[in-house]
Formats: sequence, C-alpha cells, structure tokens
Amino acid sequence: MRVLLFIGSLLWILLSPFAVANQTTDYFIPSYGNSATSHSIAANKKLISDLGITHWQNSAIPVNHYFYLPTKAAFNLKLRVKITGDRSQLKVDFNQYSQLITLTNQQFQDIDLGEFLPDQIGYQQLQLTGITKTADTFADIQGVIVTLDKESAAPLYVKDDIYWGRRGPSVHLNYPIPDMTKNYQWFYSELSVPQGYDHQGSYFMANGFAEGYFGMQVNSDTERRVLFSVWSPFHSDDPTAIPVEMRIQQLAKGHDVHTGKFGNEGSGGQSYLVFPWQAEQTYRFLLKVNPTENLANHTDYSAYFYDPIAEKWLFIASFRRPSTDTYVARPHSFLENFIPDAGQFERKALYSNQWLRDTQGQWHALDKAQFSYDATAAKQARMDYQGGSENAGFYLRNTGFFTGPTKLHSEFERLVSQAPEVNLNALPDS
Repeated sequence: MRVLLFIGSLLWILLSPFAVANQTTDYFIPSYGNSATSHSIAANKKLISDLGITHWQNSAIPVNHYFYLPTKAAFNLKLRVKITGDRSQLKVDFNQYSQLITLTNQQFQDIDLGEFLPDQIGYQQLQLTGITKTADTFADIQGVIVTLDKESAAPLYVKDDIYWGRRGPSVHLNYPIPDMTKNYQWFYSELSVPQGYDHQGSYFMANGFAEGYFGMQVNSDTERRVLFSVWSPFHSDDPTAIPVEMRIQQLAKGHDVHTGKFGNEGSGGQSYLVFPWQAEQTYRFLLKVNPTENLANHTDYSAYFYDPIAEKWLFIASFRRPSTDTYVARPHSFLENFIPDAGQFERKALYSNQWLRDTQGQWHALDKAQFSYDATAAKQARMDYQGGSENAGFYLRNTGFFTGPTKLHSEFERLVSQAPEVNLNALPDS
C-alpha cells in the first residue's frame, strides 16, 4: 500500500504544472526595441514606443517581432496583449504556419500562441496582422514571451540601451597601414551601394581617419549628402562647451557646401554637400591630411569627392585641428544607421580600391581589412551584422534582422588594382 502511495505521489509531482514549469525558462521580449513594421519610418514612429505597440489601426501594416535563437530548439510563444473594444481578430504568421486568434481581454494577458519549431538558427520573425476590430485599434501589445527548455540557449534580443538597439549595429573595416615608417598625406577609396540597400538613415562612410570621417548619407526621401567632419580634440557632446583654442577652424569650403558644428557623438566641425548620389554608381573619395605649415601642433584636413556624371572632383571643405600633429592615421570605413525607426531595413555597401599616398609621392595599396563592430553587436543585442570580401573589394552589411553575423576581428583581403590616377595639382580649392 505504501509503495502504491509513493508511486502515485511521484507521478503527481512529475506531471504537475509546477514540475513542468521548473523545466522551462520564460523570456519576455518587449515590443519596444524588438518589433518593427517594414511599411515606413512614419508607421514605425506612430506604432512603436516605450509603451509597446499602440495606435495600431491599419490592417495593411503588419507588425513584426524579432528575436535571435542560437539553436534550433522548439519554443512556446505567448503574446502579452489587450484590446480596447469588445473583440479583435489577429492573424499570426511564423515560418509557413498561420493561425487566427480572437481577443476579448481588455486587460493585459499572456495569450498562448502554441509551440513552434524554427527552421533555422538565427533570427525568428513573428508577424501579426490586424483582421477585424470593434474599436479604433486592433490591440495594444507589450511584447512576446518565449518559453524554452531550461537547457536551451537563451534567445538574443534588445534588453536595454533601446535607442541604440533600434538603430542596429554599426560595422567597420579597419585597414592596416603597410609601412608605419612612412608619412601618408593622402587617402583614396571608392564606394558603391547596391540597389535597394540605400535606405533612409544610412551613413556609408568611405574615408575614416583617427580624427573624423568622410562619406555619404541618405538623410530623407528627397535629400542625400556627402558629409565630411573633423572632431575637436576637446571631448564633449556639446559644441558650445569647447574652449575657443580647441575648436575646429574652417579654412575653406566648396561651392554649395554647408558648414557648421556638430555634437551628440563628440563635437567638431562639419561640412556637407547636398548631392543626389545614386545606388549602383561608384563614387571616389580623396582626403588630404598633413601638419600645418609654419604652425606647430596643428593639422589641416581637406576632402574631395568625385562626381562621375560631371567627371570632375568637387571640393568639400578644409578644416584645421589644434593640438594635433599627424598625417593620415587609422584609415577605416564604416556603415551605420542613424535613425532608430529605420533599423528594420537592411543596408549594404561595397568598399574598394583603397590607397595611401606618402609624402614622397608613392601610392601604397590598402589591400587588407579587419572587421569590427560597436557595443550593440558586442552585447549581442543585435546580431544582424556582416563583412567580407566581394567583387575585388570589401563589403559591409547591417540591420534588417538577417542571419549570418561575422566574427569580430575577421580578416579579409582584396585584389590589388592599378593605383589611382589623380592630378593632385589640379584639384579645386573652392
């Protein structure tokens, strides 16, 4: 009799909800930072905030939730949701599986969506589409709950630093200098963006250097820029806090070039040319860096951009940086998204034909690159980053929730082509 009671008690423990729950782990993945609509930046701004998904009225705008699974483990999904009317119906899509759910709860509840099996390691997308509603909005959503076996690797998603998480990871190509005994006065490179990867918020930075950056941006649906900036040696995010003697001095600027100060991510002098650059076109960038003549501990920086349609070099600007005595240092390129509501769109750029010219007039190929990324990728908040060699050059790719991250410090090599033919004496100065 005691044996039967023992067996019955053991079965009750094994089959009880408490025992089952102890074998799994719940992960709450907030909508803010991990959801997006691919419809438009404006739609994202309207629907997604620190409250989660709100003001969702348009059935033509699905909402996607993203999380990254390091293994192909089965998982259970719940949706933390409420409605304001009597009833709403949503369509739930994951991989090839679809279902309709009907909601009647006017307080937040965790609605079970069932068990799912991912078809691959990496990013998972849960898509929600509004079907019917009795109120103005389909639903308010705070996030999803992913339940995994406790032995399974935890999902990766944006947990904090939401602003940076929504922007997505920045990625870099760092070019080793071939001979550190030489002084390099010029830095040349070429850049092109494949069709469909030139989304708003993109900064395709071609000629980066230790004290600034030079590349091209997509600033709005109607405006694109060529941007050249130099940081002040005084570290502050507030340009007005920089002492006069530590400020970047503008020496000259090109025709129609706008100049001013910038802040938020360091401060300094900024210049930009509104220019309608296009995808699939190759653009050339040329940077000059040298210590200022007859003025100790100052360095001058000048930037030139080649217009392939007009077939001529355009002068962007020249700046002077105090407390600096250098030639080209730390040459690099990067790719970033600077609009939080545009981190769901994938970006890619091709970086090629990188060269340095020394003070003796000799060109030196930068035919190697090392890959790196920012803190958002380092903490595994976002895993949509990549770099490599492609088409006799290098490429960078980021954002958009694709799968295939590149290992930190991966090294790449490109084919060496002919040195650039640039008449440096004929470059414009205004």
